Amino acid sequence: MAEITTETKPMTCIICPMGCNMEITLETGDGVSRVTNVKDNTCPRGAEYAKKEFMNPTRTLTTTISVVGGVQPVVPVKTAGEVPRKLLFQCMEVIRRATCKAPVKTGDILIHDILGTGVHVVACESVEKR
Repeated sequence: MAEITTETKPMTCIICPMGCNMEITLETGDGVSRVTNVKDNTCPRGAEYAKKEFMNPTRTLTTTISVVGGVQPVVPVKTAGEVPRKLLFQCMEVIRRATCKAPVKTGDILIHDILGTGVHVVACESVEKR
């Protein structure tokens, strides 16, 4: 049977403005780590955040996409959901290469299912045609 090790790490919750300084306990054995305890969180959302952030950190990505034939050269965009943090740079490369044609309406899906994540990239603003 593999040896199980336990360690504690500090983590700051970013779910709300309180910014709780929490302590998470990690248990590692058989090459697998898991969060076994979260303390010093003010609400249950802090514990959920700590577990999710350790096991599978994700982020909402915001940036711009070039617009062809628009009154503005770019349109602000964001992912319609969270993408794995480890894919952020690859997502940015896909978005950097993308262009769209004016007109663009707020909420238009400009990139479908970026990198197979199931998350769309959507326009955050309208851009009229020149």
